[in-house]
Amino acid sequence: MTLPAIKSLIVDDEPIARQVLREELGQFDDVEIVGEAENGQDALRKIAALEPDVVFLDLQMPGMTGFDVVRHLESGKLPIIVIVTAYDQHAIQAFEAGAVDYLLKPVNEARLRNALDRVRQLHGRRREIAESIAQLSGAAAEAPAASRARKIVGRQGEEYFLLDAGEVLAFQADGELVWIVTNRQRLLATQSLRSLEERLKGLPFRRVHRSAIVNIDQVRKMSAMSSQRWLLTLSNGLELIVSKRQAHAVRDLLH
Repeated sequence: MTLPAIKSLIVDDEPIARQVLREELGQFDDVEIVGEAENGQDALRKIAALEPDVVFLDLQMPGMTGFDVVRHLESGKLPIIVIVTAYDQHAIQAFEAGAVDYLLKPVNEARLRNALDRVRQLHGRRREIAESIAQLSGAAAEAPAASRARKIVGRQGEEYFLLDAGEVLAFQADGELVWIVTNRQRLLATQSLRSLEERLKGLPFRRVHRSAIVNIDQVRKMSAMSSQRWLLTLSNGLELIVSKRQAHAVRDLLH
């Protein structure tokens, strides 16, 4: 049985670097190079147009860096990201924990083979790909944890979306499902409320009920329902009850 070709996009501002990687990838029968990009804006356009399975992405590019490219990916068929970098000290630790892989320049054939093995393992697993990009979007080693850009993965049907944390008004649990509420839509989350609460530490999100986490910056009104119960109204008009257990902490945050 012949496996489908892995559609690959090479992104690097240096023509020689693109040529070297193109020649190395040419040794693999199941890899099809569908295009090249010389900067971040070009990369985003070609990712949208060509829908590659994997993007070999240089980090150090003028104007829009590789990190910027990842942060501007939003929805649709998201590619697997393999980072290409000349600087191991600042990159490797940041990516070891993620599902993405990395290549050091000059690219080593054995290392490239290993990276492609990981790509093959992830190929077609859209949820895992989206989660890896969400993790990578906040992995800039130099940034303090509280200021890193966090991406949240949401699902609508078979499509996965990457949301900036600031776009999210609230997370609501409904049995086993967790809904992401934004101004424009409701999406299914790919993680539990507990996992989301841990991921959002350092950002203005607070648990207000066992079934709800709220973006405090999106609260427009807090009304007393009783001496121990409050009603939050968010910027989109959504109303949420604050549990007695959480009322005091939330009230203090809003003063």
